[in-house]
Amino acid sequence: MKNYERFPLYIYNSISRKKEKFVPIHEPHVGMYVCGPTVYNDVHIGNCRTFVSFDIMFRYMKYLDYKVRYVRNITDVGHLMDDTGEDKLVQRARIEKLEPMEIAHKYTHRFRDIMSLLNTLPPSIEPIASGHIPEQIEMVQKIIDNGYGYVVNGSVYFDTKKFARDTDQYGKLSGRVLEDLIAESRELKSQDEKRDPADFAIWMKAEEGHIMRWNSPWSEGFPGWHLECSAMSTKYLGEKFDIHGGGSDLKFPHHENEIAQNYGACHTAPANYWIHTNMLLMNGRKMAKSDGNTITPDQLMNGNSEHISQAYHPMSIRFFFLQAHYSSTLDLTDDALIAADRGFRRLMNSMQIIENISEKEFSGSADSPLSPQLKKLADQCFHEMSDDFNTAKTLAVLFEMSGKINEIDQGKISKKDLDPKVFLNFKNTYIDFIQNVLGLQPIREEGGKIDDVIQILLEMRREARDERNFELADKIRDQLLEAGITIKDGKDGTTYQI
Repeated sequence: MKNYERFPLYIYNSISRKKEKFVPIHEPHVGMYVCGPTVYNDVHIGNCRTFVSFDIMFRYMKYLDYKVRYVRNITDVGHLMDDTGEDKLVQRARIEKLEPMEIAHKYTHRFRDIMSLLNTLPPSIEPIASGHIPEQIEMVQKIIDNGYGYVVNGSVYFDTKKFARDTDQYGKLSGRVLEDLIAESRELKSQDEKRDPADFAIWMKAEEGHIMRWNSPWSEGFPGWHLECSAMSTKYLGEKFDIHGGGSDLKFPHHENEIAQNYGACHTAPANYWIHTNMLLMNGRKMAKSDGNTITPDQLMNGNSEHISQAYHPMSIRFFFLQAHYSSTLDLTDDALIAADRGFRRLMNSMQIIENISEKEFSGSADSPLSPQLKKLADQCFHEMSDDFNTAKTLAVLFEMSGKINEIDQGKISKKDLDPKVFLNFKNTYIDFIQNVLGLQPIREEGGKIDDVIQILLEMRREARDERNFELADKIRDQLLEAGITIKDGKDGTTYQI
């Protein structure tokens, strides 16, 4: 039996506004499209939370035995206009004295480097918008042919009011009526070419001097804001696929207009399930450069910011993201990061302990009193993650498992009271959920040597305390403290912080 049959997955669907049992179109195959970064600058830490969240969904669905094709795009053309109407890629190229595509290439690699540090898996396919201009032109033509697009002076616009009249889809995702969408539309407000303020550009004629331009049947120009995702998701996942995701800020207008485009070209909405992550706050407020309430991934990892007291390892940052459900806001503070770092190291310490315990050391039976407890904890990891990818509750179960591991290590749980098969399942689940599902890896400082040495010293201290040699135990503790390493004894074992 497949894991997804034993532990059915339930997902909160933004389009229906309720939690639904996940049923792929072509089980066991799953198609998932996630809106990726715009590469005119470094990705910000809030984006990192979104991409880590979808990485965990990708990992868990694979762990449930689904065959997942995960597509995450790179945006280097299309919706990069700032408030002055200037292309942000061109603007950054001028500042750095590089060609626009050099800028896109540079920040694409920097994005991948940051994602690698945070231990996110690469997507199955990572298409680049500028590499799919023919597909976007073809989709524009289909939209025109189906009566939902019109050409004015070489630019092409989507007829939103006609789409709204013909279907009940426009505004369904964001929950807004058409009048609200018109009032809040920020697409090309300065232009008077559109038939209606709610219409949006799907192809834009390039003004003279605009560097990024391609030939099309209508003009030399470039695709509109939303077109790339419609074209690339259709190319790699088909007209209808399972999951479309992104940050909650993309519901309107980006995802709303994606749905319109896909209907206009393919007569169907692109995805059955829409998943949106919530924002990352800092010190209780929305991050904003204008008031200095912001921090970059580099600053967080290097400790180079007034908002934090120290540098944080990427795995501690990843652990911090996991402490809240992806759909909840999360407040980044120095205290929260310190607590996350401690929690992460606590789980890692227990993992190092259990890796060195063999099931052959156990001689109990499945009927032993503790065997059902450990089996229930292992199953609970699946139940919590299958409940809309609830990493926070999954971590709570893993901490409970960590406590059991330390009780086994300290002899408080007799190995005669556990069935070897139950223990092996418990062990494998604990390690797999930490490493393969949540994507947490041990910190190997200085090539792993410091961590290894500290673990040896902690083991010597534990042995000294067991032998009631408290003078030696205290000496090890004090000398570690002098070296800048704080150790803490708790009911779940000993942890340390550098």
